[in-house]
Amino acid sequence: MRNIEVFKKHLREKRAVKVISGIDNYDLTKVKKIAQAAQAGFASAIDVACDKDVIKVAKENCHLSVFASSINPFDLAKAVDLGVDAIEIGNFDAFYKKGEIISVHDVYEITLETMTLVQGRNTFICATIPGHIEMDEQIALAKRFELLGIDLIQTEGAPDDIDGGARKTLFAKAQRTIENTLEISRQVAIPVMSATGITKDTAPLAFAAGASAIGVGSCINKLDNPIEMVATVRNIVGAVAYNGVAVEVALEEALRM
Repeated sequence: MRNIEVFKKHLREKRAVKVISGIDNYDLTKVKKIAQAAQAGFASAIDVACDKDVIKVAKENCHLSVFASSINPFDLAKAVDLGVDAIEIGNFDAFYKKGEIISVHDVYEITLETMTLVQGRNTFICATIPGHIEMDEQIALAKRFELLGIDLIQTEGAPDDIDGGARKTLFAKAQRTIENTLEISRQVAIPVMSATGITKDTAPLAFAAGASAIGVGSCINKLDNPIEMVATVRNIVGAVAYNGVAVEVALEEALRM
């Protein structure tokens, strides 16, 4: 079965886990560790920077679906030539940290141009909805993505400087993206993936909110020990696999906060 078909199967089963290496992570040694951890941890996919060498390292060190992320349509089209399984408009966190804010217009135009460049190539496409815009704008953009034929929508939280300053907990970081997932998943029929602050504790909440997939990054790529990285991925995948029980526990804990 093709890698992307496995990912699609996990989407249908609402248990897909994508490990995010980072849109601006060009450290090949780090990318290799993350790819190996994603593979050994039984993740569904890995998301890497849209770079020839980075993509090569990811493909050589895991047999998962490889996503390439960028906001440059031409780079995304080149990634398809390099054999990635999926392309993604986003993730935007790296740009927020530089003080760059992505607008609704920007995301839509990037997505439209990217789809034009890869037209007829049967490419799986994911598009990220900026978490800092108002909910009605997010829903409107999600519906436009659906009309375009996007395969997967990714939700995110808002940048810290927009969303009330630095976050104190990972649960708080995840709260915004889960809220966005809840609202958007009610409005579109295509799958939704939650990313930003997702951990083994918040993953069940994302699926309870209607997600078909989660994207996990910082809780894994901030680690350096390969054993810890694999263990973290497996803990998240395990929490998802048994999300029927985990959801009840996570919701009870959330209500007590």
